[in-house]
Amino acid sequence: VTLVEQPLPAGNDAALAQIKRPLAVCADESVHARASLEGLRDRYDAVNIKLDKTGGLTEALAMADAAQALGFDIMVGCMVATSLAMAPAMLLTPQARFVDLDGPLLLARDRDHRLRYDGSLVYPAEAALWG
Repeated sequence: VTLVEQPLPAGNDAALAQIKRPLAVCADESVHARASLEGLRDRYDAVNIKLDKTGGLTEALAMADAAQALGFDIMVGCMVATSLAMAPAMLLTPQARFVDLDGPLLLARDRDHRLRYDGSLVYPAEAALWG
């Protein structure tokens, strides 16, 4: 185990400032936009950026830059969705220390031309994914 994701409910983040942590702690439900980052300093070591929560790729990329400038590690995460929803998040992975883009694996059936998974690795989809 190298990371614990959001151990307390959103809104209870202040309690983390007083807790000695042997593992990195990552904000998830507490982070949705760049404006929330400053209030999470000294409480979390990383932030989980999900395109679904940020409103899209543009804000997610800006949030990753802002989070790194504040000293946070980046985790790229996802909701349960097809490879078409995951593919844009691949653009965040070069900045990420942690990547969790397993949403398509939780579906009974993904789209054609999907992302390719090999153990713990995920590879970009073929261009045909976009239609």
